[in-house]
Amino acid sequence: MKKVLVLMGGTSQEREVSLRSGKAVAEALRKIGYQVEEMDFGKEQLAAIKNLNPDVVFIALHGKNGEDGTVQGYLDLLDIPYTGSGLASSAICMNKILTKKMLSYEGLPTADFIILNQKTFDHSLEVKSLVDKLGLPIVVKAATQGSSIGTYIVKKEEDIIEAVKQAFQYDDEVLLEKFIDGQQVTAAVIGNEEPEVLPVIEITSVNEFYDYESKYTPGMCEHIIPARINEEVKCAIECISKKTYQSLGCRGFARVDFMIDKDGNSYVLEINTIPGMTAMSLVPDAAAAIGINYEELVDRIINLALEK
Repeated sequence: MKKVLVLMGGTSQEREVSLRSGKAVAEALRKIGYQVEEMDFGKEQLAAIKNLNPDVVFIALHGKNGEDGTVQGYLDLLDIPYTGSGLASSAICMNKILTKKMLSYEGLPTADFIILNQKTFDHSLEVKSLVDKLGLPIVVKAATQGSSIGTYIVKKEEDIIEAVKQAFQYDDEVLLEKFIDGQQVTAAVIGNEEPEVLPVIEITSVNEFYDYESKYTPGMCEHIIPARINEEVKCAIECISKKTYQSLGCRGFARVDFMIDKDGNSYVLEINTIPGMTAMSLVPDAAAAIGINYEELVDRIINLALEK
């Protein structure tokens, strides 16, 4: 019987969601016969991980100090297999700015963007140049937050500086992105060398965009499977998702988020290397759409981790 350590909780802004993901994963793994240990992760638990010496670690941590390569690097030093992507891929994908740079280098479609650094940012900056390049509305994003934390859609030029200041409370770098008006969809990808793209999901939200409240409050969002897109757009999304996953060196599983504009053009928003695994999460929904239940999904993720 394989011993699995499920890491959850942590210290990021997404702690509560992580606890829910981890509890669901642990329960499912027990149902299918794994020996499971649960750990609410913090720096003081590093020695405990080594002492437990699990066969594999299921990382259900979201956000900083979990999804960003830090835990992955420690587990690499201990030579303990773990779910999801490795150190380098995790660090790049967690950082929206590094991800955008990689997407641009690989020729993958993503919205136009500008990078601002807190150390060089002038609060009296004439924002007209930003609007001239990106237009309005404009999307302001903290560089390394998940679950839409530190993300703002700004409709008025005079509100841009305040949104940037708010985003700087989370990170030293902020991403300004051209707003894409259209459908939001997501594609879950699972696998290592030969990844599989699961059914594309369309996301609708009661709020203006798919923010933290919409993601985790029952009744405030809807996951539409299959997405209401034509076959050509669906094929493009699947192709771009797989290339994004492979170009960024992802393994195990991940989720690629998109906006589709009014002309049917698809733009990658970001990639999540440890997507949520709660009852409301997108990856389990996508798997269920092709007959993979939750227990089978986590079992497959464990087996992909053991392939490394």
